[in-house]
Amino acid sequence: MLAGLGLFWVGAVLFCNGLWVLGEIGDKEIAVIDIFVGSLVLLIALYLAFGPNANLESVQNATFLLLFAFTYFWVAWNRWNGADGRGLGWFCLFVAITCIPIFIKTLTASHGNFWQIWLAINWASWGVLWFLFYLILARGRTELSKFTGRLCTAQGIYTGWIPGYLLVTGMMPGVHI
Repeated sequence: MLAGLGLFWVGAVLFCNGLWVLGEIGDKEIAVIDIFVGSLVLLIALYLAFGPNANLESVQNATFLLLFAFTYFWVAWNRWNGADGRGLGWFCLFVAITCIPIFIKTLTASHGNFWQIWLAINWASWGVLWFLFYLILARGRTELSKFTGRLCTAQGIYTGWIPGYLLVTGMMPGVHI
C-alpha cells in the first residue's frame, strides 16, 4: 500500500513540476507540493529503512526513494532562496546515473512479470528525466525546457498518478512494487 501512496503523490509532484517548467505554475507556489511530497517520500523511506519489517530490500528501496525526496526538497529550497539550480543540476546527474543500474537490476530480475518490467521502464524514464534536468540546470541547455516540462508532466501521469491510483484503490491486487 505504501507503494501506491508514494507513487500517487510522486505523480502529482511530477505533473505539477512539469507544468512549472512550462511556466504554468509560479516559482513561489511550486514549493508547496515539493515540500509535501518530499516529506511524504521521506517518511515512507524512513519507515522502510527503520520500521518493524526492515530488511536489506526495504533499506535498498529507502535509499533510492531518498534520491527523489531530496530532489523535491532541493527544488523547494531553490524557489525559496532564488538559487540558480546548478547544484541541483549536478545532483540530478547523480540521480540519472544511479537509475541505470537500478533499471538493469529491476529488468533482469523481472522474469517476465509485467509490473516489474513496468517498474524497470519507470526507472529508465526517471533517469532520462533527471538527465534532462541536469542538462538544463547545470549545463544551461534551456532550449530543452519545453520538452522536459512536457515529459515531466507525462511521466507524472504514467509513472505515478495512474499506477498509484490503481494500487491505492485495490485495482491492482497482488502487485508488490
